[in-house]
Amino acid sequence: MPVPTVLREVVDAVKGRQDFATAVPQSPATAERPQAIDIDDIIDKPSIARANLAVSTERPQGSCAYVDALNLQDYSVLQQHVMFFDRDRDGQIWPQDVFTGFYELGFNAFFCLLATIVIVFGFSYPTRLAFSYFPDPFFRVYVPSIHKAKHGSDSGVYDTEGRFVPQAFEDLFSEFDKGNKAALSARELWNIVSAKRLAADPFGWSSAIFEFGLVWLLLVQKDGLVDKEDLRRVYDGSIFFKVRDAYLSGKGWNKGFGLCDLIDGVVSLVDKLFSHKLCLCKA
Repeated sequence: MPVPTVLREVVDAVKGRQDFATAVPQSPATAERPQAIDIDDIIDKPSIARANLAVSTERPQGSCAYVDALNLQDYSVLQQHVMFFDRDRDGQIWPQDVFTGFYELGFNAFFCLLATIVIVFGFSYPTRLAFSYFPDPFFRVYVPSIHKAKHGSDSGVYDTEGRFVPQAFEDLFSEFDKGNKAALSARELWNIVSAKRLAADPFGWSSAIFEFGLVWLLLVQKDGLVDKEDLRRVYDGSIFFKVRDAYLSGKGWNKGFGLCDLIDGVVSLVDKLFSHKLCLCKA
């Protein structure tokens, strides 16, 4: 069986200012997914995780206004990510909090119930372990230990303590954003899930599919892309408050692709394909 390789020219093309290799011919994936190697011009020490700020090359200061307004300076970025669902700030997210949160984001009752079941059954016990070996009888998710709910096969943007790693976030776009459009398509989101899969990790695979699927349903634009800034704001949770406020204002959220839209799109695609085949047969 021939061993897949890439041309030396391709490898050299992804090399930055450093004197060491970031891609090699005998490992095509290293050239196909080039790292974001020169972002230290904009982000200071991008490989060092930020405890309470989700930063990017476009927003090197992160969501400071959001963090200050909600007094989240003492919370990790992963804790900020779930703070939208901790409605009373008691450090515990009840199943009804999850349901209400998704409902305020514009999802219908059936989807809210499904999301609630998946989240509390998947993440209640891992966060409970910081306090007890016995499962929580109310299936609450605990904010202080939310980092224990980090699963395998994820994007790697959160570290194991719930901090935000700028290098990992920028790598998502360097590796998977074809065309440097500062946005990701559904196919590119799927490529992230596929590329990040770890061996023998079905829980991590399914969790990643669920999470990136939610991101696409909530944030996809009319052009079919998820904007980089919107995705950054998912990580620190600020986008959830923005979506909720848009609905409360009466204007509604102008992004997202609801379940009905998804079904209509699939039906329309099938109809077009079927009509095309009929035309070919008649010809």
